[in-house]
Amino acid sequence: MSSPAQQQRQTTETSGDPISTEPRINDRIRVPEVRLVGPNGEQVGIVRIEDALRLAQDADLDLVEVAGQARPPVCKLMDYGKFKYESAQKARESRRNQQATVIKEQKLRPKIDKHDYETKRGHVRRFLEGGNKVKVTIMFRGREQSRPELGYRLLQRLAEDIGDIAVVEAAPKQDGRNMTMVVAPTKKPTPRKSAAAATADASAEAEA
Repeated sequence: MSSPAQQQRQTTETSGDPISTEPRINDRIRVPEVRLVGPNGEQVGIVRIEDALRLAQDADLDLVEVAGQARPPVCKLMDYGKFKYESAQKARESRRNQQATVIKEQKLRPKIDKHDYETKRGHVRRFLEGGNKVKVTIMFRGREQSRPELGYRLLQRLAEDIGDIAVVEAAPKQDGRNMTMVVAPTKKPTPRKSAAAATADASAEAEA
């Protein structure tokens, strides 16, 4: 059975350096030679690590390991501080653009009157302009269930009316007593709406 000291030594030997997501740079790169890439992406070739470090120092740049699994490792001359800053900026921009998709819902009756239709069409347009998908639901009651074509025509009409800012992502389909259609925006969201507009949206969703 190994002693605690032997176990510690074995752990150190097998684990090596602590796991890090940061690439090795400059004197942390401990290999005899590397495949060097210049600051503009040009292939320099395989050079000794001492020569690569000297080239980096002469150019006031860093030697950064970009493919440590290669044999020999691939390293690039770059301004690592600038690279990290630009990478962080791109990551933030990417997160900002990857907003969680919200699916709003707007309910209509198959025999909706003109004024009510225009009001609810306005709600749908506002949802879309805010960057949200919209599930439009036609609710059938009583004998209306025997006239699914009424709901289909209404959904087609709505799709045409909002065709300048939306596409039909899920075509009209029967869902129990209801008929549904999902539309998605084709344009980027408009600037953040006011509290009053947000309240109006919430009221629209609550309407039957």
